[in-house]
Amino acid sequence: MNQPASNKPEPKLDAPSADLRPDGKPADKSADKPAEPAKPERSGRLSADDWAQAALDLIAEQGVAAVAVEPLARRLGVTKGSFYWHFPSRDALLVAALERWEKVEQETVFGQLEPIPDPRQRLRSLFHLVAHEVKSHVIYSELLKALDHPAVQPVIGRVSERRLDYLTASFRQAGLSRTDAQHRARLLYAAYVGFLQLNLQLHQTRMQHDEFEAYVEHMMATLIPSS
Repeated sequence: MNQPASNKPEPKLDAPSADLRPDGKPADKSADKPAEPAKPERSGRLSADDWAQAALDLIAEQGVAAVAVEPLARRLGVTKGSFYWHFPSRDALLVAALERWEKVEQETVFGQLEPIPDPRQRLRSLFHLVAHEVKSHVIYSELLKALDHPAVQPVIGRVSERRLDYLTASFRQAGLSRTDAQHRARLLYAAYVGFLQLNLQLHQTRMQHDEFEAYVEHMMATLIPSS
């Protein structure tokens, strides 16, 4: 529910086959953009996680369609051979990047909240944690724009289902009935997605810091059951 910068261009989704030129070689999607200066070539071998994280960084900056082998190789300061050591194709890299994003969210968000025994305090901690985690929300917003991509839809489906299940369980533990907990979880998740749409896709004017913090407090007071 943070309010990331809203001046990012909205990329159009490329079909998977758009990564190939007519001669079957990988296409350079950056041909119509200013050339990105190449970094000095690294001496150490990059891991598959390094490539996946670089792809996530590019998704956050330019969207799913921007993920391509040659621009990433230039960014990382390596040759394309490093990529093909780990992945057979651009789509395989995209799948690995999305799985990494999903795993990191599971560990960093839900993992931090697990030790908190009180469900209301756990929900408050969740609000604060989510409100100030920018990059993951930017990636999520970009993935929502690319739901018709076969690699994206299953990940968004799993992540959304897990988030809703977690919220429902937390509201149940906070004293709501099953039906009310489900309604409250959907309301909260809809508010989160809607806030991202307003800020990242509709380019609504960003709130000042104090105004945003007051908004987060209002959301908590409205949605978290009182003891």
